[in-house]
Amino acid sequence: MWSTEQWGCDGVGIERQLLAALALDLLVGDPSWLPHPVRWMGAGALRAESLLRRVISSERLAGICAGLLVMVLSGLSAWLLLHSCGRIHPLVADGMGALLIYTTLAARDLARHADRVFRALVAGDLPEARRQVGMIVGRDTDELDEEDVTRAAVESIAESTVDGVTAPIFFALLFGPVGAIVYRAINTLDSTFGYRNERYLRFGWFSARIDDLANLVPARLTIVAAIPAAAFLGLKARRSLRMVLRDGRNHASPNSGLMEAAMAGALGVQLGGTNNYFGTPMTKPTIGDPDTPLRANHIPQACRFMFATSAVFAAVGILLRWMAVHCFTVGITIVSAQL
Repeated sequence: MWSTEQWGCDGVGIERQLLAALALDLLVGDPSWLPHPVRWMGAGALRAESLLRRVISSERLAGICAGLLVMVLSGLSAWLLLHSCGRIHPLVADGMGALLIYTTLAARDLARHADRVFRALVAGDLPEARRQVGMIVGRDTDELDEEDVTRAAVESIAESTVDGVTAPIFFALLFGPVGAIVYRAINTLDSTFGYRNERYLRFGWFSARIDDLANLVPARLTIVAAIPAAAFLGLKARRSLRMVLRDGRNHASPNSGLMEAAMAGALGVQLGGTNNYFGTPMTKPTIGDPDTPLRANHIPQACRFMFATSAVFAAVGILLRWMAVHCFTVGITIVSAQL
């Protein structure tokens, strides 16, 4: 018979695993040679699409089934790994739990990509900066100037603060490594199918909606962490909060605009505007005020803001979870003593 302690989800196991995972992400990032579950999830999602489109005539129903299949298989695989490790030794399960959570985090990798964009801009190599930023955004980058390249990088950092750091932390704290893996599956589904084009408008409906739902709470809690993080870094914390309240909804996503507004306010820049996607211009509402023209140095500032926000989010989350578990344990002990 196995228990939660055997696979690292006891009262303090998740905290240990999360701290180890955060340390791994900061030290190692996402090496290209390392097998990564997200790549398997993406490949599995495309295989599921190919199969289910053939056997289910309704595109929307096929998309729902594909999404559920990827989520269930991802969560089940993580659970089986943890269960198997728990049968060996609790420390092995702890290690596996930390590795699973680590694969859902992307702070170091995002900062590494952003730094390549920054270095290319500083070196005056605009074509290389365009190429590098094209690896982290979906828009056309061939004709972007320095300001537009910087805007693309800063927007990607802001959005990925939630998708790649705080949301996985949130689900790890609530549901352990399995929760973090299922969240990453949801996010991968959105990245694979969540496009408003002819191919995925109906098939990708479920993937886009479930991603919005999954990020609903983490995106808002991230703002609570972002404001003190801005103050700690000496950025414009009050302006950051004001922009969240004023422009946080100026985005097609119910979640992405919040951190973009916090970032724009903290840096004193304006995000949003017109982007080209597959040769077609798309104008989005602006976020923030253009107090300062976007320049290359805003990219490392945005990265520092991302790291500080993530640190505050993780520290408060771990503390609150420890307090909740401790209070629950004390409560159970008192009740048991009275029976």
